[in-house]
Amino acid sequence: MWLLLIILGAITYYLAKKTVAPITRTPIWMIWLVMMMPAVVWTIWYEVNGEDQQIPLLWIIVPLVICFTLYVWLIRLGKIPSSDQPKETIPDSPPQLQNLDTPTQDSEQVRPITATEEKSLRDCFPWGVYYLQNLDYRPQAILCRGKLRTAPEKAYNSIKKNIEQVFGDRFLILFQEGLQGKPFFALVPNPWSKSETEDNKSKENLKRPLFALGLLFLTLLTTTLVGTISIAGVAKETISNDPSVLLQGLPYSLGLITILGVHEFSHYLTAVRYKIATTLPYFIPIPFFLGTFGAFIQMKSPVPHRKALFDVGVAGPLGGFIITLPLLLWGISLSEIVPMPTAENASLLNIEALDPRFSFLFAILVKLVLGSSFIAGKALHLHPLAVAGYIGLIVTALNLMPVGQLDGGHIVHAMFGQRTAVIVGQITRIFMLVLAMIRPEFLIWAILLFLMPIMDQPALNDVTELDDIRDFVGLFSLTLLILILLPVPGAISQWLQI
Repeated sequence: MWLLLIILGAITYYLAKKTVAPITRTPIWMIWLVMMMPAVVWTIWYEVNGEDQQIPLLWIIVPLVICFTLYVWLIRLGKIPSSDQPKETIPDSPPQLQNLDTPTQDSEQVRPITATEEKSLRDCFPWGVYYLQNLDYRPQAILCRGKLRTAPEKAYNSIKKNIEQVFGDRFLILFQEGLQGKPFFALVPNPWSKSETEDNKSKENLKRPLFALGLLFLTLLTTTLVGTISIAGVAKETISNDPSVLLQGLPYSLGLITILGVHEFSHYLTAVRYKIATTLPYFIPIPFFLGTFGAFIQMKSPVPHRKALFDVGVAGPLGGFIITLPLLLWGISLSEIVPMPTAENASLLNIEALDPRFSFLFAILVKLVLGSSFIAGKALHLHPLAVAGYIGLIVTALNLMPVGQLDGGHIVHAMFGQRTAVIVGQITRIFMLVLAMIRPEFLIWAILLFLMPIMDQPALNDVTELDDIRDFVGLFSLTLLILILLPVPGAISQWLQI
């Protein structure tokens, strides 16, 4: 439990440093302490009362309410005005684009264009495409409000072409839904506007194959060690005397790296297809726990439209799931059927006696592979390859959570728009908190979801909706999430004799 708290602390500090530090002068360590306090309180409660005891509702709600209030107050106490925020650094994505349509208290009119340029800008909006009514100058953007008179995609492409003919690559052209549901255009200074020579240099720096290969090799080493010691149960002294026993950790190591690699390369190749500047997948090696914190890519340029946002978001979970499925089935066939553990030993982390009925999908796969030999009152001692597949299933579910900048958040945002995605994200957070009260194993998930930003960065064209095929794939992905998290209903359990 304390190890998980340390891991959570590291992730929380990274998130706070990345998302909160740029907007407040309050010391980041102070904000981090407030963010971590609920998890510390809950961990102490479980240490005193035991993990088999259900934590009281007040112990969950009161620390969350108090710390959330302190969190907001500390940020506001040291809030940096938008005019004082650094403008010379090149961020991974345009800063605060989701706040463009919020009211501003800045009284000073910022005019980044001349009167002549303003006239040229107004001429970029044909009456029959988008009837421009007013220009609203903000410190971070020029908002162009009016009435849409044609299909959103046609309007965006037409006006983007007109603006680029006048201003070149000086601005990013955004098309977003306003607070009243009326779409508006925004011109944001383009941090990626560079000369051809600088751009080529930037692309060279973006691709760091030797660095990526080095991280992959280290992750292969750490996951093999964890697979050998923690999963195959080989003593450290045995490894020192006979290094060949490390081969016992390879099924876990190669299986997990394959799943994570396919997940991230699916993101990467889809981003490249849409000409989004992105890094190669980077693995994160650690010498304990799972042997890795996973892998990630960083997109360094904006997503062009909601279709691209959807495709990039959904590619990872589906690609990872497609490779997870055969590896998990293979691993289950190599696993051993054992008696059901006692109540105090029952856990989603007990791979020596795991009850697969916690997941409808997992239970169906177990019954499909093992057939009549797997019956009620039995559990599974997972083979190392099955452990890798099991983790792949959990990673798929976690990434499909429809919250913020998770893959599921991208999917829901692309399907329903950003305002609806925020509502769905808040409901998901509450649902996971309720689920954590029933199954303490989900408490870390619930905490992480509450720490993540609820807003997803918009695409440049954030108005054009998806086609029917993408909507179907999106609904399938969300259904997959439910099938992984949903326990086997009693009636189905009896019918399947599990």
